[in-house]
Amino acid sequence: MNSKRTGPPSTAEIEEWVPVTIRDVAKVAGVSTGTVSNVLNRPAIVAETTRQRVLAAVESTGFIRNTQAYQLRGGRSHTVGVVVLDVSNPFFTEMFRGAESCLQSEGYVLMLGSTDGLTEREANFVRAMEEHRVEGVLITPAAADLVGLAGLKTRGVPTVLLDRKAPADEFCSVTVDDVRGGELAARHLFETGHTELVFVNGPTTVRQCRDRRQGVRKAVRSTSKARKVEVTEISVGALTVRHGEEVVDRILAISPRPTGVVCANDLLALGVLRGLATRGVKVPEDLAVVGYDDLIFGSMLSPALTSVRQPAFELGSAAAELLLDEVRNPDHRHREVRFEPELVVRASSSG
Repeated sequence: MNSKRTGPPSTAEIEEWVPVTIRDVAKVAGVSTGTVSNVLNRPAIVAETTRQRVLAAVESTGFIRNTQAYQLRGGRSHTVGVVVLDVSNPFFTEMFRGAESCLQSEGYVLMLGSTDGLTEREANFVRAMEEHRVEGVLITPAAADLVGLAGLKTRGVPTVLLDRKAPADEFCSVTVDDVRGGELAARHLFETGHTELVFVNGPTTVRQCRDRRQGVRKAVRSTSKARKVEVTEISVGALTVRHGEEVVDRILAISPRPTGVVCANDLLALGVLRGLATRGVKVPEDLAVVGYDDLIFGSMLSPALTSVRQPAFELGSAAAELLLDEVRNPDHRHREVRFEPELVVRASSSG
């Protein structure tokens, strides 16, 4: 039972297997069960040589702590829940990686849920995470309001909003100035000579879509003081490649024909580029395209995609730092960490 395994167990071994207990680890390490418990739960109070001896015994015996039982006795779970709108979107994947890079180094395990923007799915994930006694939650809320998170606040579960501002200091949050980002995208096309644009937006129930629309309109107002410009908005049901590709015929049907397109995210922009390519429309000669998020694939496209960069990894890391402070600091005060977007100009908007 106490030897290391070099291959999968046989059927007979599985039938004879008996779970390794904390007493077994203590016996092998030559210490008390209390010392083993301290190594597992409060390693800082154990002498380094003793701690290493216990860890070696844990490894050699194959001991696995019963985390559920430990939590029921009032211990910490060292688990954090992460709930995002769409895990298939590389922006949210990168944000998750940022949070993971910070929390994993502190001994935390992350539980991930993807809501597809549905409040019912969000509620199910949050409930499941609370049942697993997570120490905190990082979440991009699906709804325009935060009613669905009231239970977390009431029960004192530390919660940080990802890419969403919290009203009245109810929660900590990490955000990007999406109004500024939308303004940067549209203003870039106006400054390069375009006067007729299309803004391909996602569902306006999504806060980011509303803010980016506001930024585009802001660019229109400021530019209109010098010359006439116009933007036609087309809203689609989801921020996906498919929805971007499907909207191309609607773009090309607009009269007079627009010469530039701003997309609410890079997935929509990728779909628009694919749709334009299949219809023989040249980018940027016939139609310039600007995305939003600056996902990793954007620079690899042909033409490479101009996009508004959001620091997704840094967003996740900053959110994790805020959560750790709330978990550990009795004097914690909620605050917002805001990042500024940056326009990255590439070939899709400058021929």
